[in-house]
Amino acid sequence: MKRYIKDRLHSLFKLNDPPHKLALAFAIGIFIAFSPTIGFHMISCVACGMLFRLNTLVIITASLLNNPWTMVPMYAFCIWFGIQITGADIATPSIAWNELTLTTAYLILKPYLWPYIAGTLIIGTLAGVISYFLFHWAVVRYRKMEKS
Repeated sequence: MKRYIKDRLHSLFKLNDPPHKLALAFAIGIFIAFSPTIGFHMISCVACGMLFRLNTLVIITASLLNNPWTMVPMYAFCIWFGIQITGADIATPSIAWNELTLTTAYLILKPYLWPYIAGTLIIGTLAGVISYFLFHWAVVRYRKMEKS
């Protein structure tokens, strides 16, 4: 798996775009991975690629950080962080799963909405900024190594 990821990143480094544009596309993809728009990530990737004239493949690849294996820990951390920064006084809800309806789900989850949005946007922004610099550095380094 580690080799697969490394090979995919190297294929992104080889794309015919300047390092800045590749890093910006990657950072936007990372932000989208953390964004609160669950279910609309691919649409967001394509829209950002077209809107900012960036490589959509790079944006989509980075957004795949959010996947079925990472979704729960990522969003759980973002909600926890959102609760901490908003000062929300909410406890873990007890859910009667056999009685759960759309209405009861909304009532149970409503207090978590603002912390969820705040947490995902702040963590997504931080992760995007950090990933921009790391990806830019990696692209430049890889291309220098390829030349020699």
